[in-house]
Amino acid sequence: MTAINDLLAFQRQTEALSSVAERLGWDQETVMPRGAVEQRSEEMAAIESVLHERRTDPRIGEWLEVAEPRSEAEARSVELIARDFGRASRVPARLAQELARVTSLSQGIWAEARANDAPDDFLPTLDQVLMLKREEGAAIADGGDLYDALLDDYEQGMTGTEIAALFDAMRPRLVALREQVLDADRQPQPLTGHFPQETQIRLARTCATAFGYDWTRGRLDIAVHPFSSGRWQDSRITTRVVETDPFNCIYSTIHEVGHSSYELGIDPDYAFTPLGRGVSMGVHESQSRIYENQMGRGRAFTDWLFHRMSDAFDGLNIADPDAFYATVNRVTPGFIRTEADEIQYNLHIMMRFDLERDLVAGRLDTDDLVEAWNARFQRDFGVAVDRPANGVLQDVHWAVGLFGYFPTYALGNVFAGCLDRAMRDAVPDLDSALTAGDAAPAVEWLRENVQRHGGLKRPRALIEEASGGDVSPEPLLAYLEDKFGRIYDL
Repeated sequence: MTAINDLLAFQRQTEALSSVAERLGWDQETVMPRGAVEQRSEEMAAIESVLHERRTDPRIGEWLEVAEPRSEAEARSVELIARDFGRASRVPARLAQELARVTSLSQGIWAEARANDAPDDFLPTLDQVLMLKREEGAAIADGGDLYDALLDDYEQGMTGTEIAALFDAMRPRLVALREQVLDADRQPQPLTGHFPQETQIRLARTCATAFGYDWTRGRLDIAVHPFSSGRWQDSRITTRVVETDPFNCIYSTIHEVGHSSYELGIDPDYAFTPLGRGVSMGVHESQSRIYENQMGRGRAFTDWLFHRMSDAFDGLNIADPDAFYATVNRVTPGFIRTEADEIQYNLHIMMRFDLERDLVAGRLDTDDLVEAWNARFQRDFGVAVDRPANGVLQDVHWAVGLFGYFPTYALGNVFAGCLDRAMRDAVPDLDSALTAGDAAPAVEWLRENVQRHGGLKRPRALIEEASGGDVSPEPLLAYLEDKFGRIYDL
């Protein structure tokens, strides 16, 4: 009894300190003065040093040997603590601290390079991050595959080989659908005009409220790359604004509300335990993507959004809700992953997955990354990258060391496809509510079947239990083929 109590009490403090570190990261990307980057990197390194010391404390091993869980939740907590202890113990404290320092610096360098379209200003730092991540992967892998070791941080139990097989199965149908859509006679009209930032933010807040965002435990800010941050009683979201494209702001906000709602929807009894956060990034992305796409870009919700946007911007160049729905889902060969339509989004992820596997394996050097990116983009999308900010510099993930993260986006889409099919069966009148700007029936179903469990269940088991079947890309692909077939009269 003493061992399990001591273990969980110790973990509670570690979780609290980890939350503090996360808040420092949020501050750096939103309101921190630009001149404070070096100071923040030292602060991040210092707190990571404390966290690594706690995560590798020998007492954890001693408690784990004799701890006797008294419930399913405690048993799962012990399992997760043991996993993290084993992984952290393989990583030298020096390496953990240096990774925190360098990735904090790298984030600022990346942002400046992106703003200036200057990849040469960033690539030396990226190479430094990559070398540190390879060292970390080698320490954790203990002779196994380096990429798999890094991927396991985000999707426990998944391997690069499994991801590659999944993508190989999805790619032909996605490419075929894209070609049919781009060749179709019917092409939706683009949204044009000037959309002031202040109005966009007000509308984004209205959409977040429609999707049940709890403003008493969250806030909305602007960042270079939209993200959510926090858990338990404080989960914040960010968005970005392009005054010629309000969909960027609106759908980034809805996407991040999905992430944040997951964290805020977890059983409060799991706060300050390993169960008090999303179980994997694939499951996390299933929430953000189902909020953004199956619901947010669906015919029912876009009907409501059309009228709100028409009022907010004193009219649109789009005639009616039907045309607006097609415009929201318009397929164009654009550069930016976060702005990509549902068909091409996964193709963006597949490209990044292949490139980062090659980087980690040493088959691709950072000096050759820009050329490799541009050549692959031309091959996959048929368009030449016009500037680095629209190419290799567009994503922050590699800058902050998130190698292994990208494939979880596409995996999240697959999970979302499975969940959407089950949710529609369970909530047959969902579209009626969404037409009125009320996502509550969907939010309640997702909270009950996915979000409240936090880390209690393993990722695949959680999705299979919620959706009532095996995880498969088929529901997602069928949904895409039906949706875009109707929009483009295929």
